[in-house]
Amino acid sequence: MHRVVALVSAPQASFELGCAAAVFREAPYRFSVCTEEPGPVRTTEGFDMVVTSGLRALDRADTIVVPGWLPINREPTDTVMRALKGAHRRGARLVSICSGAYVLASTGLLDGRRAATHWRYADELQRRFPAVQVDPDVLYIDHGDVATSGGSGTGIDLCLQLVRNDHGAAHAARVARQMVMPPHREGGQTQYRSEDQVPTDSLGALLDWAGEHLAEPITLEHLAGQANVSPRTLARRFTDQLGVAPGQWLLAQRIARTRVLLEETDLPVETIATKVGLSSATNLRRRFRAALHTTPSAYRRAYQGM
Repeated sequence: MHRVVALVSAPQASFELGCAAAVFREAPYRFSVCTEEPGPVRTTEGFDMVVTSGLRALDRADTIVVPGWLPINREPTDTVMRALKGAHRRGARLVSICSGAYVLASTGLLDGRRAATHWRYADELQRRFPAVQVDPDVLYIDHGDVATSGGSGTGIDLCLQLVRNDHGAAHAARVARQMVMPPHREGGQTQYRSEDQVPTDSLGALLDWAGEHLAEPITLEHLAGQANVSPRTLARRFTDQLGVAPGQWLLAQRIARTRVLLEETDLPVETIATKVGLSSATNLRRRFRAALHTTPSAYRRAYQGM
């Protein structure tokens, strides 16, 4: 079992903690919670939760999640820093959700690296930790040993990404379905930053349609016709709502579907290319390597051998 331990502290945001708990609640993960001083832990929502495990729980963790850290200018204690650095040295993966990036930055493990946090906290994080390359727009950044996510809800996006890395796209998709969540969201935090943003028509129905017709040669004009808007209007809506161009989104869906078929079937690459709309094995291999830095055959061997 892969042991995931959330490090909480008062006042703890229960939603951020719930993001990690919801994704890692079932096998092959074992989820638990710890705090520096076991006992009642006050939450930002006004109730207390009782945490019985102390920092010794981090000694056995494979992944440690810091699900938020409030107030953001509160310095972690030396005891917490030693526990996190020690866990990282022995190979544990450190993960932050939202303002939890402040704790990981305090360890020095983000120095010289890109990091995500809630866009409202990005300027302060950059000011306090100038060696960190703060990116206020992305949903998450995964370096393998250390990973950070943006605002609260992006914790789910990052946790699903970790599941995808650990056990493949098909398993992550099953977890997402249980949560009634998309297995992978496109775009970044930019689409949520403007408080006076004019609401736009949702792309949900169009995205569902495209996902069901991946095997077909879908162009921007096809998508625009399906949505009954001009190609220019559609491109603008994709940028506003998803933060990416229609072609980028469509390619990402085809790569995601390819991963599932490689993991769960023995279909030849040529057949998979046809099923996902990448036209040929050569095109699929080129696109797949560009996206994942590996070949379809190597990816299949890695995940079917798990």
